[in-house]
Amino acid sequence: MTEPLSGSNHAEPGPPPDERAPATGRSAGARSSPNGTPLTGQPAPAEPDASAEVDFTTTAVTLGPTGRALPDLTPPPRSDRSGPATVIALCNQKGGVGETTTAINLGAALAELDRRVLLLDFDPQGSLAVGLGINPHELDRSIYNVLMERDTSIADVLVDTGVKGMDLVPSNIDLSAAEVALVGEVAREMTLARELAKVRDDYDYVLIDCQPSLGLLTVNALTAADAVLVPLECEFFALRGVAMLMDTIEKVQDRLNPRLRIVGIVATMYDARTLHGREVLDRVVQAFGDTVFHTVIARTVRFPDATVAGEPITTFSPASNGASSYRSLAVEVLQRMEQSAGTPVAAGQRAVE
Repeated sequence: MTEPLSGSNHAEPGPPPDERAPATGRSAGARSSPNGTPLTGQPAPAEPDASAEVDFTTTAVTLGPTGRALPDLTPPPRSDRSGPATVIALCNQKGGVGETTTAINLGAALAELDRRVLLLDFDPQGSLAVGLGINPHELDRSIYNVLMERDTSIADVLVDTGVKGMDLVPSNIDLSAAEVALVGEVAREMTLARELAKVRDDYDYVLIDCQPSLGLLTVNALTAADAVLVPLECEFFALRGVAMLMDTIEKVQDRLNPRLRIVGIVATMYDARTLHGREVLDRVVQAFGDTVFHTVIARTVRFPDATVAGEPITTFSPASNGASSYRSLAVEVLQRMEQSAGTPVAAGQRAVE
């Protein structure tokens, strides 16, 4: 028989089918026994354990009413810091947004956290005093006397609130005359700041309840303040006024008080059962982002009940949802003011028109 020529295109015959390399990728000589052990004595590759459980669980994220993940609301410890109190002005030019209620209950919640608090009523209606069981019309002296009389200081008009660690500077209808009287004063926008400077070392926080307007008294409060807290009712008309308020705050920052910051916007009178309330809250969060507090103050009959009783809700109904909400808000305020510098004012930034 003729031998095939070298270089021929004829292929060499392959091994019999039973001697070919297995399709498993092993070499031709690594044939396996029926139980899977290689006949060559080499260990078999490790096979995945089908019985092993794979943990596909993830940490659950709790979303708050603002649609964002709720933060850790552990209150920061009280520091033995020295220096003047932090002054926060509660301001909204629209009335009836829960501003006075927030001032009373936030102050009481801060006092529970071992902060010394001064409430200053800068509204001629005197609602802050009424909410704490004090008749403003029976007062001999008020914040009006502090502003108008050189020999009267804030320490002379302090009133006990019945809440440990919280004092009150009351107001009444006389304050409405101060706005007119201050017009002719030199540096009239600085009047309140000069008086507060005398007592700031005695407190950790001063909360100013501003009147629902953007007049001279409100400008005085913003000039004296380190930060602004904006209570915002979850209602369309309250939403429309936010842009105007932000514009006023920015002007005060530019011209009178460069250190002014917005500590946050707190949604009040929220009713999750209404579509309108949910839409307003969503729009506020979209417009102002993290400036909006995670805590939302819901409507509850406990608030007017506490006002009639002349107490903060934290003492009138300490286990209620309203009390819990203001305690959470107090923690958020402390976290923002004691662990950060707050949010810079930007009136045109994502403003709601």
